[in-house]
Amino acid sequence: MCINLEMVIDGESLGGEEGGEAVEEENTPDESVSPEEADVLQEIVSVIESAAQLGDYRRTQRKECYNLVRRLKLLLPLIEEIRDHDEPISETGVESLWNLKKAISLAKKLLKICNEGSKIYLALESEAVKVKFHKVYERLNQALDALPYDQLGISDEVNEQMQLMIVQLRRAKRRTDTQDIELAMDLMVVFSKNDDRNADSAIVKRLAKKLDLHTSEDLKNETLAVRKLVKERGGPTTECIQQIIDLLNKFKQMAGVEVTNILEEPTVPNKMLEKSRSLVIPHEFLCPITLEIMTDPVIVASGQTYEKESIRKWLDSNHRTCPKTRQTLAHLSLAPNYALKNLIIQWCEKNNFQLPKKHVLVESDNSLPGQGEEIQSLIEVLSFGQLEDQRKAVIKIRMLSKENPENRVLIAESGGIPPLVHLLSYPDSKVQEHAVTAVLNLSIDEANKKSIANEGAIPAIIDILRQGTTEARENSAACLFSLSMVDENKITVGLSDGIPPLVELLQDGTIRGKKDAATALFNLSLNQMNKVRAIEAGIVPPLLQLLNDRNLGMVDEALSILLLLASHPSGRQEIGHLSFIETLVEFIKDGTPKNQECAISVLLELGSNNSNFLLTALQFGVYEHLIEITRSGTSRAQRKANSVQQLMRKYEQIP
Repeated sequence: MCINLEMVIDGESLGGEEGGEAVEEENTPDESVSPEEADVLQEIVSVIESAAQLGDYRRTQRKECYNLVRRLKLLLPLIEEIRDHDEPISETGVESLWNLKKAISLAKKLLKICNEGSKIYLALESEAVKVKFHKVYERLNQALDALPYDQLGISDEVNEQMQLMIVQLRRAKRRTDTQDIELAMDLMVVFSKNDDRNADSAIVKRLAKKLDLHTSEDLKNETLAVRKLVKERGGPTTECIQQIIDLLNKFKQMAGVEVTNILEEPTVPNKMLEKSRSLVIPHEFLCPITLEIMTDPVIVASGQTYEKESIRKWLDSNHRTCPKTRQTLAHLSLAPNYALKNLIIQWCEKNNFQLPKKHVLVESDNSLPGQGEEIQSLIEVLSFGQLEDQRKAVIKIRMLSKENPENRVLIAESGGIPPLVHLLSYPDSKVQEHAVTAVLNLSIDEANKKSIANEGAIPAIIDILRQGTTEARENSAACLFSLSMVDENKITVGLSDGIPPLVELLQDGTIRGKKDAATALFNLSLNQMNKVRAIEAGIVPPLLQLLNDRNLGMVDEALSILLLLASHPSGRQEIGHLSFIETLVEFIKDGTPKNQECAISVLLELGSNNSNFLLTALQFGVYEHLIEITRSGTSRAQRKANSVQQLMRKYEQIP
């Protein structure tokens, strides 16, 4: 995950750590502009109105943006009363209004970022953006506080509103919002370099939903935003850009949208470019997926029309919904839309517009009838064959389900889930191992997760987790993680006593087993009751062991789970002893940059609920390390360190 990145607008930094903040250059009014009263008031109104018209905002910052816009609108009555004031405004008053105007302009720039910027980038840097909001609140607060209200003819009512706003801005500036831990963990899993297995498709789908990047139009706009981000001076690092592009391409693949080279500008033939400048293609002629004119329009079960090639790609990617309406399709048949095709041809002839050449579709080998027949035959053997035949069949099913998404759907639709679940309880360890691995592979498909759980697989998987072979235990843990992407399955795993064997695997498993158990336990602990179950199952000692053995490379995973547990009273009681606080301070002192970020986050969560934790950390010398991190740590670590210091001052534990 990329960190320490600058937010840049139109080539200008909104706030940096080196060389001062670019916005501070605005502190002196432009000497070429006469700071007349009417000009500054009109500019303030114009900036507020243009900021209010920006429209929708990225989901990760939407609440903060709407709050900021609401506060800006509350300034309009103040401006109206100043306009109606008969007496001339003093030079000091005009200068104060200019400072207010510059603070509002800064707010508009930030709103523009959250309106037009890359959604993926803003999610990665959500905490950095929060800091930018706090800077804006501080500037607005300073500007409003310095206004000479008595000289401007402000009524008592508006004056009271402004004083209330100043109090709210100060409170907002100090507030530390709770991080979306699920979003942060999903991003961490997607961008992980340590796990050789692909991130669960449910994670990618959940991220696409959270970031509003699941339609072709959304993905097209995000592509443009990423392309603009690449060009900006002082923008993200090359590694970060590549992470963003990789995730965006995963979203495109899931949505059935063509994956192109984002870093290359789209090229358009000169003749087509000349036509496009004066010719507007009717909206109904464009495919909702590719947004290009259709050459072979077809109708799906929902009644929507798509280009045949693009909707075929969508359906071949395991989707069973209409891309536009999101409705589940009653069937997957495609009916030619001859009427629309004739209209398109007539329009093209009338406007001398040449349709693009039609692509030839090549059917995948996996869609050949023989593949389906083989899978159906294997499933029959699973259900009724002898032990040796069943063993061979389940191995083959395991391999087929690993190879590609089409096979996972085909196996499930052919009735393969019930016999596989039945084999999970078969008294043969190797059959169990292959069966649970096949179920793991099938669970990658979102639609299969509920089907697997509905067949009663979770208790059987937990039994294998308790007493299976080493590989079977590891894959059982991974399977529980995959299934628990569905919220009701989190509850089922918890109620089926699935957490204790996961804790046991975390304690004594191989490195891979520990990682699988940690990932599953993190996901399950997003459920409040499962936090209690994990604590009662003894999760804290193995987590502390992971902290003490840095060679395992799982410090960040352990601290992430501890951060979740620290949000629960029983979790704070279990982990908040002296040795643990001392361990946190040690990581804050000499851990890796990521270790420091996680350790400070845990300390912040503990200290926000009980000042005694902060007092204990102070006794272990944390303060000097926090000071050092605010100077030289990563941007996220600096922000967390500042928040901890603010808490300490609040509790009067430091000068």
